[in-house]
Amino acid sequence: MSTKVEKSIQVDVPVDQAYNQWTQFEDFPHFMGGVEEVRQLDDRRLHWVAEIAGVRREWEATILEQVPDQKIAWAATSGATNAGAVRFEPTGPSATTVYLTLEYEPEGVVEQVGDKLGIVERQVKSDLQRFKDLIEDEGYATGAWRGSVDEHVDVGTPGVGDASGSRGDSGKAGVSGKAVAAGVAAVAGVAAAGVAAAVSKSGQEEDQPQGVRQPQEVTVVEQPPADAVVRDDVLVEESSPEGYTAPSSTEGVERSVRDSGDDPMIGGGNR
Repeated sequence: MSTKVEKSIQVDVPVDQAYNQWTQFEDFPHFMGGVEEVRQLDDRRLHWVAEIAGVRREWEATILEQVPDQKIAWAATSGATNAGAVRFEPTGPSATTVYLTLEYEPEGVVEQVGDKLGIVERQVKSDLQRFKDLIEDEGYATGAWRGSVDEHVDVGTPGVGDASGSRGDSGKAGVSGKAVAAGVAAVAGVAAAGVAAAVSKSGQEEDQPQGVRQPQEVTVVEQPPADAVVRDDVLVEESSPEGYTAPSSTEGVERSVRDSGDDPMIGGGNR
């Protein structure tokens, strides 16, 4: 099922200036969001590359009618199915109203969801605003093509019926099953990596005791060997503060260690 978008905007420049700027198709990426490239193959044919809502699309379009300062109408011939027209109407000596009509067929789950959210409609509105900003800020058109295409043949406003040649070209227009599967796999991979990281972090936190609290599995901690009791003379020489004389009894040494915050069960050492 197709979707039609109709938007308009007033630009404060003469009609010929607004029209001339629009004929510079290869400049479209400067104001059309998501449009990466437009190549003019000849006076009638254009090749488009765009990415909107994360979906990359390519198509070729043919200009069905072009009348200077009035109208440009087109329809896709391959790739994404779309068609439409842009009209220019003077609303004063230095003002023009630009009317844009676009009809397209969303393909694939991603585009259908985006269509329901009105992403393309908002994009068209935004594009027209950027076109207004561009032409008004510059004060002149960056170029012009004053030729005509089937000027005396009124094609009206083309719709998707006029773009029948582009239908069924799912290799270029739609999102393939492989692409969807790859996307799902990528999301699943990221989710799995996140879970693994969370588990790893949790494990590290559990391995580190809080303060001087002993872990539950105290039996796995080896006791210091019997000869690890440091002799009084060595203890006094290496660690006693100035003016302090260590007691000569073993009991005094053990009490000093405990009073300092060490834990003899794991061989001493403050955390």
